[in-house]
Amino acid sequence: MHGAFADAASWSGVIEELQSHGVPVIAPPNPLRGLASDAAYVASVASQIDGPVVLVGHSYGGALITVAGTTENVVGLVYVAAYALEEGESLGELQGRFPLSPLVSNLKQWTYPVPGGEPAVEVTIAEDAFPSVFAADVPVEVTKILAAAQRPLAAAAFEEKAPAAAWKTKPSWALVAGADNAINPEVERFGAKRAGATIVEIEGASHAVAVSQPKAVAELIRDAVRATG
Repeated sequence: MHGAFADAASWSGVIEELQSHGVPVIAPPNPLRGLASDAAYVASVASQIDGPVVLVGHSYGGALITVAGTTENVVGLVYVAAYALEEGESLGELQGRFPLSPLVSNLKQWTYPVPGGEPAVEVTIAEDAFPSVFAADVPVEVTKILAAAQRPLAAAAFEEKAPAAAWKTKPSWALVAGADNAINPEVERFGAKRAGATIVEIEGASHAVAVSQPKAVAELIRDAVRATG
């Protein structure tokens, strides 16, 4: 599950690697409209898959698999440069435990219509800051495309509290991006350790580690699939 400021295409390299090893993959779109509704969507997708499911979440997608992972046929969770929330915790609260990343000061606000209500706020990363914040280890020509194609996250998602934490009952794995400028790596480490995850850290990896190092990400996912299979 992709996170904010990206889409399912960001998993292309990882998907290719997994498929080459015979691992079936579904990379659904993340609505990016709110923690509860987005997690419900992920849970719905997972529940309609025949057989066991390993949920993989990047960035904000980690918060979603934390909640959606309580779905009965989910057997494992993989966090990729992601938030692993505790039950009753919000993204803002988890982030607030540590110094803020450069992402926070480089967000651009937009609004979008809400039926029957006032326009709501969504955010993207300022295009000039996108390469250094999101994808410092990705070629510049690629980051320009990623910046132009980024999908906004509803600002309210930062304040919603997770109603459940699936890692309490499901095994988890986590990849920490050592040079992440979107999520403080300390946030990733803290959440992963708290979840009891099997942790791999890639020194020098940016937030876009799935784009820059798809083989390493795919290998961690394959570890989870093998362990839960």
